[in-house]
Amino acid sequence: MTASWFESPTLTGDRVRLEPLGVAHTDALLAAADDPAIFRWTASPITDREQAQKYIAVATDDPNRIAFAQVNIATNAVVGTTSMYQIDPVNRSLAIGYTWLSRSVQGTGINPESKLLLLRHAFDQLEAVRVEWHTDEFNDQSRAAIAKLGAQFEGLLRKHRRRADGSWRTTALFAMTDDDWPTIAPQLETRTRN
Repeated sequence: MTASWFESPTLTGDRVRLEPLGVAHTDALLAAADDPAIFRWTASPITDREQAQKYIAVATDDPNRIAFAQVNIATNAVVGTTSMYQIDPVNRSLAIGYTWLSRSVQGTGINPESKLLLLRHAFDQLEAVRVEWHTDEFNDQSRAAIAKLGAQFEGLLRKHRRRADGSWRTTALFAMTDDDWPTIAPQLETRTRN
């Protein structure tokens, strides 16, 4: 069962396809980075091809991270990325994050469907018992989106990560467990159909 935790599947929904991120996505990823505000809360902004290449290299070189390109099925265009990381098959847990979306598809249902695909993979295929999300304590948009998925706020991790400007970030920690999933799954499925 351990090996499957580190495989890079392609996950397909009605609106979005999550495919393993690779160097072939460089130009499409740069095109998706259509607004600098997308990267306000990240340490890895993408403003040119070199930064897109570096982003992909960092994401794919991490043995404890599976990075995906988010592809809009309607247009076949890459519209962002998301990842599973802190993968721990022994304790059957992982985190979902490193997510950003092109401004052009925010609010279209692509993000919730991406999370539904990842959560189904985590809970139904991998039999995870815990999925976490981490975001900057001041990132209200991200915190609201995570809570809307059904994840529970669990607290703040002080001086947890560095921001792009070098300052220390306090991280808001959210989680969902396998006990939560049977109630959340149908709600999230209904939400993604609307």
